[in-house]
Formats: sequence, structure tokens, C-alpha cells
Amino acid sequence: MKSFLKYTLATILGVFITIILLTFLFFGTLGIIMSSKEKPAEVKSHSVLYYKLSAYVPERTPSFPLFGSNPFSFDLSPALGLNDILADIRKAKDDDRITGIYIEAGMSFPGIGTIEEIRNALLDFRTSGKFVLVYCPDYLMQSAYYLATAADTIYINPAGTFQFTGLRSEIMYYKGALSKLGVEVQVVKHGKFKSAVEPFIRKNMSDANRQQIRVYMTSIWDHLLKNISKARGVSIPQLNKLADNLAIDSPEAAVKYKLVDGVRYKDQVLDELVERSGVSGKKVRFISLNKYTRVPAKKHKEYSTDKIAVVYAFGDIVMGEGNEMNIGDKRFASAIRKARLDTNIKAIVLRVNSPGGSALASDIIWREVDLARKVKPVVASMGNYAASGGYYILSPADTIFTQPVTLTGSIGVFGLIPNAKKLFNDKLGITFDVEKTNRYADFGSVYRPLSPGEKAFLTKQIENTYKTFVDHVSEGRHLRASYIDSIGQGRVWSGINAVENGLADTFGGLYDAIGAAAKMARLQKYNIITLPKEQDPYQKLIKQLTGDIRIRTMPHELRELYKTWGIVMNVKNKMPVMTRLPYEINIY
Repeated sequence: MKSFLKYTLATILGVFITIILLTFLFFGTLGIIMSSKEKPAEVKSHSVLYYKLSAYVPERTPSFPLFGSNPFSFDLSPALGLNDILADIRKAKDDDRITGIYIEAGMSFPGIGTIEEIRNALLDFRTSGKFVLVYCPDYLMQSAYYLATAADTIYINPAGTFQFTGLRSEIMYYKGALSKLGVEVQVVKHGKFKSAVEPFIRKNMSDANRQQIRVYMTSIWDHLLKNISKARGVSIPQLNKLADNLAIDSPEAAVKYKLVDGVRYKDQVLDELVERSGVSGKKVRFISLNKYTRVPAKKHKEYSTDKIAVVYAFGDIVMGEGNEMNIGDKRFASAIRKARLDTNIKAIVLRVNSPGGSALASDIIWREVDLARKVKPVVASMGNYAASGGYYILSPADTIFTQPVTLTGSIGVFGLIPNAKKLFNDKLGITFDVEKTNRYADFGSVYRPLSPGEKAFLTKQIENTYKTFVDHVSEGRHLRASYIDSIGQGRVWSGINAVENGLADTFGGLYDAIGAAAKMARLQKYNIITLPKEQDPYQKLIKQLTGDIRIRTMPHELRELYKTWGIVMNVKNKMPVMTRLPYEINIY
């Protein structure tokens, strides 16, 4: 017995000491990573800037180096933000040590608006006379190929696959499944195009939804074809013909029809890079985009206390503080208020990449933006999305920039409350009873249907919110409310449509918006600060390590299904009145 206790205690002590040592080792390694992040990287002459297009590109680089990495796959590369990607490409353009850019693309879909901004930056980089070469084993994502057309040279693997088929909108409808479960989703909405609720109440697209999808999708496809045609010297009718006939059935066909420049193995591409970079020897001098971010940019000769604040609004709009992946009304209202009251901040750029969310949270943020634009210039820049609540919060801006491929508009409101009475009563044998002080004390219960009075109450809320939404946009855009209503009704527009109908002013990316803000504030010299302030890196670490392990360990192919299931399961947790983009839209 004594021996047993002795060995047991020894084992426990050993485990305890091991945990302590591993903890010190982990945080020591973490400290090294974080300290190395601060050290400038060395760039040798004849270097080639290397970038592997990521599936996830946040709007700005997280302050914590492991945020966005996947420890379960031992991939500790941080997710580089769009802000640093664009800055690095601009910096490399004037860096004599950088001879060109090499990009590997493929199964990557960071969003077509993000792709557009990176593509434009690459086109600007090429005006320096330096090369851009893109290589990909498979061009299964049309957005990845669209990015590749910014290069002077595009290669594909001899065994690769090339998909060039046009765009499609494929929506999953849940009504049949919910009916089998005994769940009815009770819906109130304003806007015939506000189709966010359709998956819960229909089994197919409404005519209005089909119409809006066809319009915005066609405008985006035409834009992509125009730029591909210009880059590759292939006519738009010919490109459509290739898509309609599935003509690109092999890498050789892609070369034949001039969509790519050649078929290569990677070793052959590396040999060409050695030659094109002018380096002596047989090895390319690569410097990754992550490391190049740490290379100091050329400093301005004169110091200025004047600042432009870039406020990044990414994700769903929610009540409360929120986090790095959504837009909490408290956090963002506070950030905009801070920028308004800081006399050193002369202008504000609101960068929005959001499909919307809570109507109340959107209005709280809108109020701060509206107050800010009365005392200093406010310029808005749209990312992949700036729709519904995402458009709501930027509508007061003096000038609105959009990408042609941005999805915006969706000026509409909806509310939905599930009725799961049949599920509990008939399927599960569970019943509910209630005692209440007032007639409508249990309003919003998911265990019974809405009464006529409750439906009328919810309808009134929806109508009031829609009117407020339209009035805000009318005031901000200096357009009649009746006109905003006519292009509203929940309708989704592309950025091209938005410039045409007045919801946006002009095309451009983040740097265009910053330049416009500087001009409006009459600034020659200025510094850029980013808001809201990022969370403490160690808090991020704890959240990342204690987050949803299921999604991290799940095979990549199942993650989209998991997200879709999450949409269904989260209906009961949504705010009663929502201003959100209809369904999840991804353009590949």
C-alpha cells in the first residue's frame, strides 16, 4: 500500500512538474514569437516577395501573432490582414531590393471584394516594371483565377484542374426539414426583396429574390469578364463561350485559349524565378509577406500630429462589446466617439465589411457616425459586404467608396420567431403551461404561435424600423425618402449598381478612401491610426485555445455545412428585429 501511494504521489508530482515546464516552454516560445515580430526583417538584393493567398484574410492583421492560425494542424502562420497586404505591395513597389512578386493561389476564397483590392494593388505594383508571377496547382476557385489575371505570367500544374463556369447562387432551404420537426418560423418583414427569411418559410426562390440575384450577379460577372478580357486579350463573348461549353477541360486547354501562359511543375517555376529575379546561384531569395510586413517603410521627413482614424467594422452587428469577429455596438460606438472627440484626428475612414445584424445595434453605431460627420470628414470604404445593417452604419458618410463587386444595399427589415409547439408536443411529448400577470407577458415564446395582437405589434416594430432606416439613408445620401424606398425593399445591389443608383459615390478601395479623407481635411502630412483598439493578445490566446474545438478539428469539407447548421440553430437567439443581408453569399 505504501509503495502504491509512493508511486501515485510521484506520478502526480511528475505530471504537475511537466505541466509547469510545458507552460514555461509555451509562454517562452510565445514570447520569442512576439519579440521576433518586433524585429525588422532583412531584405537582400534580388529578393522576390512571396505570398500564399489565404482562405481567411481579416481586414487588419491581429495584434497577437498566433491569432488566425490553426494549432491543431500545427500551422502557426498568422493571418495577415488586408491592411498589411496592401501596404506591403505598395512598399515593395518602391523597394529596389524587391524584383518581383510570386503568388501561390488555389483553394482560397477570402471574398471577392478582398480579391479586387489585392488585384488592383498588384496591377499598380506592375507599373514599376517589376514582374508578378502566379502559380497554382488547381484553379478551382474562379476568384483565385481573377486575382491571377493581375500577373504578367500565370502557370498551372500539368495535372491541375481549371474551373471557368460562371457564377451561380445556390441557397439551402430549411422549411421542409423544419416542418418534419414540427417547427414553424413566424416571419414579419418589410421589403419584397428581403429574402433573408425565405429559407425558413419557402422551399425555393421567390420571383423577387431570383430577380435581384440575377441583376447583381450578372453585373459582377460582367465586371470580372471585362477585367479578365483586358488582362488576357480574350474577348468577352469568347470568355462566355468558354464558360458555356466547359471548354477548359485540361491545363492544355487553358493554355490554348490564352487563360494561362503555360503548364509547369513547381521546380520549373522556381528555376524561372531564379532567372527573372537576377539572383546569382540556383536558389530564389524569397521573403514572405509576413516577414516583409516587419520591414520599415520609408519615413516621412516631417513629423505631423494630424491623424486619420481608420475604424474597422467587420462581421455581424451585435449588441454589447462584441469581439474581433463581430461589431459590438458598445465597442464601435465608443471607438467612433473617441475619434470624434480627439482633436488630433482630423478625419475618419469607416471600413465596413458586414452583412448587418441587430437593427438596434446598427442604429446606436449610426448615431455616432452621424455625430462625427458633423464635426469632421467621414469617408466610408466597403469591403466584401456592406449590406443591410452594414450599409445602415455607413450611410451618414460624406463620401462612400465601393468595389464594383461589393454586395450592398439590402435596405430592409425582418423579424422572426420560431414556433416549436408541434416539435415539443407531438414529437417529444413535452408540454408547457404558463401563469402570467398580463396578457402578453409571454410574448416571444417559442412554445406557441403568435397571437394576432402580437403579430400586429411586431409588424409595427418592423415598419417603424424600416421607416427610420429609409430616413437615415435619405438624409445621408441627400435623396428623397420615396426614392430610397423604391431602391430599398430589402434589395441587394452590387457595387456597380450602387454607384448607378446613388447608394455609393465612386469606385475605390481602402487607400482611395484614406486619400479622399486627407484631401477633405486638407492634410498634406498625417499618420494613420486604427480603431477600435484590439483586445489584449493573451486574452485572444485564451479564447482561441478554449474556443469551438469542433470547427477546428472538423475536415475542411464539412465546415461550410457546420456553418449552415449553425444558422438554423441560432434563429432562436437572434434579435427580434434584424437588418441583415439575406443568407450567406460567397462568390468563388
